[in-house]
Order: sequence, then structure tokens, then C-alpha cells
Amino acid sequence: MVFYKLTQNHNAAVIRRKRLRRTDHLEYLRHYNGPPVDTSLFIARRISRNRARSFSRTIIRLSIGATTISVAAMILSLAFINGFQQVISDKIFSFWGHLRIQHYEPYKVNTAEETPILRLDSTEARIRAMDNVSHVSPFATKSAVLNAHGTIEGVLFKGVDGSYPFTRLDGFLKSGRWPEMRDSLYGREIVISQILADALMLKVGDDVLIYFIIPGEERPRTRKLRVSGIFRTGIDIYDRTFALGDIRLLQRLNAWQADQIGGYEVGLKGGEQLDASAGSILGLLPGGWDCRTMMQIHPEIFDWLNLQNANKYILITVMTLVALINLITCLIILVLERTRMIGVLKALGMGDWDIQRIFLGYGSMILGWGIGLGSLLGLGIAWLQLRTGFIRLDETAYYMDRAPILIVWWQVGAVLAGTFLTCILVLMIPTIISRRIHPAKAVQFR
Repeated sequence: MVFYKLTQNHNAAVIRRKRLRRTDHLEYLRHYNGPPVDTSLFIARRISRNRARSFSRTIIRLSIGATTISVAAMILSLAFINGFQQVISDKIFSFWGHLRIQHYEPYKVNTAEETPILRLDSTEARIRAMDNVSHVSPFATKSAVLNAHGTIEGVLFKGVDGSYPFTRLDGFLKSGRWPEMRDSLYGREIVISQILADALMLKVGDDVLIYFIIPGEERPRTRKLRVSGIFRTGIDIYDRTFALGDIRLLQRLNAWQADQIGGYEVGLKGGEQLDASAGSILGLLPGGWDCRTMMQIHPEIFDWLNLQNANKYILITVMTLVALINLITCLIILVLERTRMIGVLKALGMGDWDIQRIFLGYGSMILGWGIGLGSLLGLGIAWLQLRTGFIRLDETAYYMDRAPILIVWWQVGAVLAGTFLTCILVLMIPTIISRRIHPAKAVQFR
């Protein structure tokens, strides 16, 4: 009786082991009896699930790693360059607006004092009525010299009135406040940059002497102004040049009437289509007036920004080539390592194109892992930079103290899709090797 039970248990164990061994065959039979399967893709998946240690697995991991780094580098380069261009453009547009209306003087330098124009309420109203205009503010500039603690610094005093939208500059204000213009004659406050404040050893609340050179007068005119605020844009040409105050002070010094100004600063809502907006405004202006974009006034800065696009395209091209070379190398090694399998499949009647599709499918899986991990890595670093700003920059060289980030999602999608399609097309090259493998030679040695 005991022997019978032992025999029964042994037979049950043998049956269980046989059932386990038949699992793969039963799975295949279920596919076979059901809908037709893509044999090439099925084999590619089985190869990818092979956990056996081999040289090819190391190469595959290196290939995935290289693709991950390449995709992450492309995403980050786009985010950094887009952010860099946006931050610099926003600083320029915030400080000077998008467009400038002045007397037409094509041969005059951009930082020269303006020839006065009449302030026309009707013209202002027509410009403000345009859909894409956010503000229209009168201004005037005049060269001056600041004197404090025995140190002098030259500036271009920019005068504005009470309607000036100082809120656009709040991000630049480091201490104090913007000048108030409540005095019946003119405001006696001035806002200077951090660079000028350090050079003159000034702080908020200190008095500073300002000298204006008046044509035809032997001695400069002197005014005592109080420092109400200190700003820093990070753009050296602005921080070393400009100070802000009341336009009425300049009108008195220049002997202008109350309705005479140096020009208008025009801000746009979207900051796009500058040339079209300038052309539309130009049609509303009286004869002898001109409307120019900030890109025309400061072409050197915007040309420099546009050069960053070339760097962006070069980096994307290099990173794509790195990913291609690694994937091609990986696929060649895989094809050579599977020579015997290719021979057996050919002997069983599988066509060359179906065999190529096996390795294309395998390459697609490797590429998919690389693109997926690269996207997570790149976007993760971008998010971390947005949250912490851990990548710092030299503000004197880059006009900002930390690397900016701007993710344009359609660009990210275009890079990922373009990388995938380009790599898949190029991966056709190494799979051609499988066509040259002869089944008889491939299977003659075990």
C-alpha cells in the first residue's frame, strides 16, 4: 500500500514537470490555433527576453545608455537655448518695450539724445486701440554725470512720466522702489543700477549730484537727486549706461514745452510679429516720425541670440550621429552573434526580409528604451533646474545668474519622433548583412 502511494506521488511529480516543460509549446499552440502572429516580431521579443550572459548584452546596455544620453542632451540643449533666448529678449523688451517711436533720423546713433516731437493724444489713442498693444509711454534721454564720494560715472538719464508701467521692471528691482513724481515741478528721485551704486558707494536713500551738459553753456547744470531704488538687469550695456527719473526734469533742462517729448515706448502683448506691428503703427504717425523695433535698434544683441540656433542644430546633429553609430554597431554585433540562428531560419524557409525584420524589431526595442529613458532623464534635469536653479552662470558673461529653462513641447516631440524615424531608416543598413549569410555554412558547425 505504501509502495503504491509512493508510485502515485512520483508519477504526479513527473506529470507536473512535463506540464511545466510544455508551457512554452502550449503558449505557441494557443497562438497558432488562434489569430496569426508576426513571426519576426515574436522571435525578436524572445531574443530580447534572453537573460543569458553574453558579450552582446553588454553592447546592448552600452547602446541603450548612449542613446539615453544623446536624447537627454538634445532635450536639454533645446530647453537651455530656448530659455536663454527668451530671458534675454524679455529683459530687453521689459526695459525698452518692443517698439520705439521717435523723430526720423536714420544716421543718428541709438544712444544719442532725441530730437523732440510733440505729444499727440489722438495719435496715442489710435496706437493704444490696436489689439496687440499693451502700453504706450513717453520718454526722453539725456547724457549726464553722477558724482558721489569723489567718484564720477557717466550715465544716460532716461526720463519717464507717471504713466510708465514700472511693474514690468519689478523683477529687476533689487532694493528700494521706483521713483515717485508727485512734485509739481519735477520728481527729485532717481533709480540707478547695482553696478553704478557699487562704483559710487551709494545705497537707497542717499543723495547724488547729477551734472547735465547744456549746449552753449560753459558750466554744467547740477541737480541733487535722492536714490529711491537700485536695479539690476544683468545686461551690462543697460546696467552701466542707464538711470531712471522724471521726464519733466529733462524738459526743463532742454527748455522744452510740456507737450514735447523724446519719443514713445510701445509694448506689445505677445511680443511677436514686431515688423508687422511696426509697419501698422508707422501708418498712424505724422510725417517725420519713425517706428523701429528693438531688433533694429540693437541688432548686435539679437544677432548674437540667433547664433544660438546654429549651436542648437549642431548639437542635435552630433547627438543624433552618436545615437546612430552606437545603434548600428550594436545591431551588427547582434547579427553576427546570431549567425547560426539565421542559418537555421533560412533552412526552414524564412525569407531574407522577414529575417531583417527580426533585427529591425530588436533595434526598435533598444531605441525605444533609449528614447524613453533619455526623455525621463532630460525632462527630469530640466524640472530640477526649474525648481532649484542648481546650474549657475556668470552673469557678467551670460546676462543671467542661472541657466534658464523653456520647454517647447512640440520641439521635444519633433526631436523624439525625428530621432526614432532616422534611426529606424539607418538601421536597415546593418540588417543587410543577414542576407549574405548562407544557411549551409552557418549551421555546419555547432
